[in-house]
Amino acid sequence: MTKLASLLGSQYESKRKGLFIRQFELGGYNFKVRIPTVAESDAMYERIQNPKDKDVAVIYDQIAKPLEQFKDQESEELQFVENDILVGGRSMRETAKTKLMTQNRITEFIKLLIPENENDSLADLTYEEIESEFPLAVQMALLEKIAEVISPTYRESRGN
Repeated sequence: MTKLASLLGSQYESKRKGLFIRQFELGGYNFKVRIPTVAESDAMYERIQNPKDKDVAVIYDQIAKPLEQFKDQESEELQFVENDILVGGRSMRETAKTKLMTQNRITEFIKLLIPENENDSLADLTYEEIESEFPLAVQMALLEKIAEVISPTYRESRGN
């Protein structure tokens, strides 16, 4: 128990859990979301912004493999550099990193959902499991709704 929690008393402690839960409706279903602490949010955003190099390499290989057949036909549009392929001047390695960051963001945010059964956990949820359940449009809608719930806009926080 923190100093603040102990000063606010036992009634606060019994209601504390409810302070960190918000709800939203999507497609007729009411989702519950756990609001992360500042430390949890910082760790989450660190995992999103700094994906593992080996994971980026896996996605890069998926993107680059079909382009390898054009390696001997290099042009201005398609350039093979040391450890990357540039398509129209855009790095396929950066594209892979951006794709992984998006997948990590979706996964991290969906892990904040509260399962119906309190004994279950989404802590070990993978993007592949999310992708098999929801099409990208639904993933993005969930991401947007969860983001709205866990970080209200300035207008909402000011009440204007």
